[in-house]
Amino acid sequence: MNVFPAIDLYDKKAVRLFKGDYAQMTIYSNKPWEIAKDFQQKGAKFIHVVDLEGAKTGETPNLDVVKRIASETDLFLEIGGGIRSMKTVDAYLENGANRVILGTSAVNDEEFLKEALSKYGEKIAVGADVKDGYIAIKGWIEKSQYSLDEFLSKMQNLGVKTVICTDISKDGAMKGTNLALYSELSKKYTLDIVASGGVSSIDDIKALKEMDLYGAIIGKAYYTGAIDLKEAIEVAK
Repeated sequence: MNVFPAIDLYDKKAVRLFKGDYAQMTIYSNKPWEIAKDFQQKGAKFIHVVDLEGAKTGETPNLDVVKRIASETDLFLEIGGGIRSMKTVDAYLENGANRVILGTSAVNDEEFLKEALSKYGEKIAVGADVKDGYIAIKGWIEKSQYSLDEFLSKMQNLGVKTVICTDISKDGAMKGTNLALYSELSKKYTLDIVASGGVSSIDDIKALKEMDLYGAIIGKAYYTGAIDLKEAIEVAK
């Protein structure tokens, strides 16, 4: 299993939200690229980046930060947050990102998703953010018409390879991740599923690895010291 330590960007800073609430934001660093370098020093091969401003606006206000992380580390960089046009997809992939995550746009704009998949294939991932069994969109503010199963079946049929699945109720709460959900999904789909939200202990990492999941995202637990990243990467192997 691959470990994806995470950086959330807002105003060119590394921050974390509590359950996706912009009003409950903690700033961790004014130099996100330094955090990325620390990830690499601890043995990370991957990094998961979210532009929280982009998620709101559909713009790329932190593109220069993403570019710097890509140029100053050897990490496989995936980026999400408000990616709603081919222009944005192109911009990230041309500036060092290895994979781009479509969220709201994958739900609302099937033609765009198909175009992105046609052009970039496995460099396109999809975010499935779950709230009360349904896919949430627009920075988790709105609920879509899709249940999680309907959405994942559709993504698999369209040829999506990687899905980042976040249980919003667990995100940033440090109460453990939704192991039952990921166990069910890993058996049901051939997708590469990345577990996100509430991964807050080495026990979570061990349990997810036993499910043979493709990956797990570590966010707040890294910043609070609840998970030793080096240990997590070793356990995930």
